[in-house]
Amino acid sequence: MQLTKAEEQVMQIIWELGDGLVKDIRDRFEEPKPARNTVSTVVRVLEKKGFVSHRAFSNVHLYYPSVSKSEYSKNQLFGLLEGYFDNSFPAMASFFAKEKDLSMKELDELLDITRKELKKSKKRK
Repeated sequence: MQLTKAEEQVMQIIWELGDGLVKDIRDRFEEPKPARNTVSTVVRVLEKKGFVSHRAFSNVHLYYPSVSKSEYSKNQLFGLLEGYFDNSFPAMASFFAKEKDLSMKELDELLDITRKELKKSKKRK
């Protein structure tokens, strides 16, 4: 599921905090900070979307992520891969290598890191 820019900003803060009150979330914004009601509304929308849950203590809600940052990142990346690169990882990697003007040394390092990660994951299986 896609998040709006405001929702993603709030989620980044919640992931960073681990859990927090609306006040804690709002305090993490740079000046000018959004209104408390704005942050509260975004948090409640995130809860409806299933990204955030809360624990209630009297009339105070402590919010925490229901979706991990890595899970969301993975879904976003695979959506990007499918939507823009025809599910072709080589096409996506090539695009980013070209856009970032990676050197041959950096590409070799990327291949080495990828090989090591693949070996680790095969050993775990």
